[in-house]
Amino acid sequence: MKLPGQEEFEAPSAHDNVPAGELDLGPGLNPDGPSDTDGRDLGISRDPLLFIQLNELLGWPQVLEWRETARWVLFEEKLEVGAGRWSTAHVPTLALPSLQKLRSLLAEGLVLLDCPAQSLLELVEQVIRLESLSPEMRGQLQALLMQRPKHHINTSGTGPCRGSTYPRKGSYDEGAPLKEQHQNPLRQKLPPGAEAAAVLAGELGFLAQPLGAFVRLRDAVVMGPLIEVLLPCRFFCLLLGPSMPGRGYHEMGRAAAVFLSDPQFQWSARRASNLHDLLAALDAFLEKVTVLPQGRWNPTARILPPKRLPSQHKSLPSKQQEVKSLSIPHTTTIEDRHRHEPQAPIPELQRTGRRKASWYRSDFFDALHPQCFSSVLYIYLATVTNAITFGGLLGDATNGAQGVLESFLGTAVAGAAFCLMAGQPLTILSSTGPMLVFERLLFSFSRDYSLDYLPFRLWVGIWVSTFCLVLVATEASVLVRYFTRFMEEGFCALISLIFIYDALSKMLNLTSAYPIQRPGSTVYGCFCQYPGPEGNESQRTRTKHKDRDDIDLGLVNASLLPPRECLQQGGHPRGPSCHTVPDIAFFSLLLFLTSFLFAMGLKHVKTSRFFPSMVRKVLSDFSSVLAILLGCGLDTFLGLATPKLMVPTKFKPSLPGRGWLVSPFGANPWWLSVAAALPALLLSILIFMDQQITAVILNRAEYRLRKGAGFHLDLFCVAVLILLTSTLGLPWYVSATVISLAHMDSLRRESRACAPGQAPIFLGIREQRLTGVVVFILTGVSIFLAPILQFIPMPVLYGIFLHMGVTALGSIQFTKRVQLMLMPAKHQPDLLLLRHVPLSRIHLFTAIQLACLGLLWIIKSTPAAIIFPLMLLGLVGVRKALKWVFSPQELLWLDELMPEEEKKIPEKGLEPEHSFCGSESEDSELMYQPETPEINISVN
Repeated sequence: MKLPGQEEFEAPSAHDNVPAGELDLGPGLNPDGPSDTDGRDLGISRDPLLFIQLNELLGWPQVLEWRETARWVLFEEKLEVGAGRWSTAHVPTLALPSLQKLRSLLAEGLVLLDCPAQSLLELVEQVIRLESLSPEMRGQLQALLMQRPKHHINTSGTGPCRGSTYPRKGSYDEGAPLKEQHQNPLRQKLPPGAEAAAVLAGELGFLAQPLGAFVRLRDAVVMGPLIEVLLPCRFFCLLLGPSMPGRGYHEMGRAAAVFLSDPQFQWSARRASNLHDLLAALDAFLEKVTVLPQGRWNPTARILPPKRLPSQHKSLPSKQQEVKSLSIPHTTTIEDRHRHEPQAPIPELQRTGRRKASWYRSDFFDALHPQCFSSVLYIYLATVTNAITFGGLLGDATNGAQGVLESFLGTAVAGAAFCLMAGQPLTILSSTGPMLVFERLLFSFSRDYSLDYLPFRLWVGIWVSTFCLVLVATEASVLVRYFTRFMEEGFCALISLIFIYDALSKMLNLTSAYPIQRPGSTVYGCFCQYPGPEGNESQRTRTKHKDRDDIDLGLVNASLLPPRECLQQGGHPRGPSCHTVPDIAFFSLLLFLTSFLFAMGLKHVKTSRFFPSMVRKVLSDFSSVLAILLGCGLDTFLGLATPKLMVPTKFKPSLPGRGWLVSPFGANPWWLSVAAALPALLLSILIFMDQQITAVILNRAEYRLRKGAGFHLDLFCVAVLILLTSTLGLPWYVSATVISLAHMDSLRRESRACAPGQAPIFLGIREQRLTGVVVFILTGVSIFLAPILQFIPMPVLYGIFLHMGVTALGSIQFTKRVQLMLMPAKHQPDLLLLRHVPLSRIHLFTAIQLACLGLLWIIKSTPAAIIFPLMLLGLVGVRKALKWVFSPQELLWLDELMPEEEKKIPEKGLEPEHSFCGSESEDSELMYQPETPEINISVN
């Protein structure tokens, strides 16, 4: 069971599915077609989020008044009277006597379920109809309950989602509370359809015995100024009585509010039909209470809300568990039918195309959001930088047969076409390190055997396209079920390290182009040489300079004047450093670090405590763009000649004398068109692995994609584009893991409304096609934007490259396990993984991954790179061999189970909490995904 109202923030989980005809649909569900809500959103009838307010009666026996002293959404906030503000949201703690007294009072008091009252006056009249009250006491009690309570409302603005605001005291003039209720910024944090509960507690001297009442209204009704937020009231709880030691009624009121804030009790209270059901819900709550021992903690301390709330489906009330159990056979039947039953004689590619066509219209309208504008700028600059970088490297590798212009044109054409037609348009096509290695080997082979490179490359491309189309026709993409997290993490780590290595190596190369001059080095210094008396400029001598004993110029008629002054006095500057600027290397390093650190820092502003939530969101969404603008501003301010972005200005092939269409044969013999099938086979393996591993990473269940994947359609598009780029002599393109992950990260959707103390909830990715299409169109237009782009310093873009590599590397669990190897056991975080797998086994698994990663890096960097595709395929064999080293339970926690391994384990064994008899309360800051995300090829 989810927290009430949490469905407004969070996409539903798979276990909440039930038949559409058996239960009501929650708000916003539309099973008839695609919508903003996942089509799998059929679930239990959802209860609205409940806002609970505690009004306490103060001032007895002088002037009595109701004052709001605490409130709950998910967590408790107390009114700090002295500071004039609400406290930070925290987990409430209660004393056991207050819970017991509350239960006794409600058992003997008044309980009204489905009360028909339509106003506060009618509600009060229903509550005070007790035989124990005299008519005079009823009149006094009615007048007291109808008094307007004093709220503490901040109307100055909206505070952050986590933490508290600093309110100012509201006005209590006639009619003013309703205005403040409308302006209360807390309303913005509550989802549509939220309801309220009012708890009134306090000491009342004229009562001879305690008075308790619990009311559930049949129809939620707005009770005027009773609640600080203008919400319809569903529950009303009254706790009054004579004086008792301590703050008894205050604590009982808090206990009642905590009961109502508990999702299990609230679910039962909404459906209770009599007092017995209500008391049973109270007893169920008391059975789950955790006791903190006296003297082992500070009662005044406040427990901060957890970063991640535990799942509620494990502890549902028994009735709801029965209802949910009805849905399991239905859901399993559907999945089994897709997985095992014979499909209609329609090609899988065609089924995927039909399914994607139903989303095609929304793929463009869903992009009408400011976040997409930020994503376009971010990914455009990353794509342009990648095109220039790989274009330059490709030009060096092919001796100018391909260059930066081909890289720009190929990126624009292939990328835009893929985003328009692919099954997963969030994928960004680009040149990758492995593809560059293969291009270099292919050119070296052509040069060594005097072959015409581009025609030979054309035939390789034709064969690759043919092989990939065969893979699509035979539905070979079903093999991605064998790509477990072990393989995905190894490949993602390799690509991330390539990004990090390239960024750092290019920065170090700048020190060669702009050398750092040190005193005493051979390149240090610049001197001014004057013509000799006979017209010759100087004569070589071994005597030291008269004025400077520590400098041996080796020349006569020379001085140490700066070059400009030397020219003014008729001299000639001499020396290797006369025309260099010594600050460029250091300033480039400064720009590099500035762009990297600012992009990383601004990205994490969203989760900080500074600035309002809207400002934090804007800074986080535009972090990379702001970092680039900052670097450009620093560079322009100082005016140093740092290396700038070089964009081609003429639209013509880099190789002189060739047209845009490549001749099939050229000077090559005819049989070479057949021999090209051998290298094409290796390249096909590389493309299949590179493309599908990236696709599996992007389509993992934790990203909560609603529109599904398209493995066959994506590979089909890549095959057609390889044929097109080979014909035009353009580079080959596959899915770029790091840039694609950065694209998805820039399109993260999070809840706009969040309760105090609750972090924004991840809703999924903004799935659309427009950002990718616009990015690649701008990349093609960049050829004509050279006057603008030439002001962007390359060190700034290298810093963004480093940011993308570090971000992608930090997003995988492999990195966390490597950190565990360097961390003493007493400092290790409390991970679920560490609770169920011995530390030595975790280190062994991580060491095997490190060894595979090191081997891939070595092969990529040596002449043996031709077998790199086979080594990627070998990772599957390594993973299959691990079943002889680790038990299925260990692999379930460390990685994922392969299909044949799942069949050997009972169904309940697939869930770690059942396999290991874990406690329902187990939770951790880092959740290793215990369940294998289904990749159902039959519907993709």
